[in-house]
Amino acid sequence: MNLSCIIIDDEPDAVDLLELLIKQSTSWRLKAKCYDALEALAFLKKNQVDFIFLDINMPQLTGMELAGILPPQTKIVFTTAYSEHALESYTFQTIDYLLKPITLKRFLSSVQKIEQYFSKKEPEQAPDAEPVQGYFFVKSGKVLRKIVLKEILYFEGEKDYVRLVTGDEQLLIYRRLKDIEGQLKSPFIRVHNSYIINYEQLSKIEDNHISIADKRIPVSDKFRDAFMEVINQKKF
Repeated sequence: MNLSCIIIDDEPDAVDLLELLIKQSTSWRLKAKCYDALEALAFLKKNQVDFIFLDINMPQLTGMELAGILPPQTKIVFTTAYSEHALESYTFQTIDYLLKPITLKRFLSSVQKIEQYFSKKEPEQAPDAEPVQGYFFVKSGKVLRKIVLKEILYFEGEKDYVRLVTGDEQLLIYRRLKDIEGQLKSPFIRVHNSYIINYEQLSKIEDNHISIADKRIPVSDKFRDAFMEVINQKKF
């Protein structure tokens, strides 16, 4: 089966073994070998693969932490020397959980499992995401955090993430602001290429800027008319 994948692991020997097993036992395309989470994030931002081999114990960001900020549809085969993360791993789109050292027998079993997973049906175009209602869950470390929509102040797009800000906390989500916008409805509105706000949380509008809590957010020309149309409906 013609699948594409990458390896994310900080141990060169483990990467070399997995690369050898892939070349000897499959027709998959190994598109990259990444030795830390930041390198993997940079690659995945610009490239698509069918699934990733992801080590759990890595510096900077662990495999679990990395999985928590990847797009939720990312398919993962975890590789680790420890079994205690197995249950937690299945809160993601996990296909398999390989314990190190990976033997040829266990790898071939995983190959069957992976190829069966992708042969269940032909890929379909993802349906348009339905707007979220009331609350949603965000993966933060080892925890699924419940976020109540009305408590959100704003979303701020950053280089590789979106920062979700409430009155009590800030969370980083590995999503595009455009994708998040498609799942939100009133009272959320885009006011800038980098900001979606909850207009019920704003305190004032002054000099082409919005004040929400202690944050001053610009309103760009591109979004000003649509934003002010909503605000004018609320004028007394």
